[in-house]
Amino acid sequence: MATWDDVHRIATALPEVTERESGEGLISWRVKDKAFAWDRPLRKADLAALGAAAPDGPVLAASVPDLGAKEALLADDPAVYFTTPHFDGYAAILVRLAEIDTAELTELLTEAWLCRAPKRLAKRHEDDH
Repeated sequence: MATWDDVHRIATALPEVTERESGEGLISWRVKDKAFAWDRPLRKADLAALGAAAPDGPVLAASVPDLGAKEALLADDPAVYFTTPHFDGYAAILVRLAEIDTAELTELLTEAWLCRAPKRLAKRHEDDH
């Protein structure tokens, strides 16, 4: 079970990450001012679309490399990953934060960071690891 503290710790350990709070108090994690992960509470339309499947805990949104990766995550672990019509056609996944373990969260956030980081920075990070 992951927490927002885990997200903060993992995300800010990646190179050149900044954490930004919106006027509504929602946090996003950015690399070179491009968001790669963010707090994404469900909206009324999301709740209506999800119905009984709507999670009641915190929801993290994260970038994924492409729609194929998104579909793979959705198929692989629907207890953790989900989407809403708002995200149709968009390379991002929603995560039931309470259902993901920290090892998988680390992998997800690192991949999200790699999707949004400048190519040179991403290559340097991959070379170092």
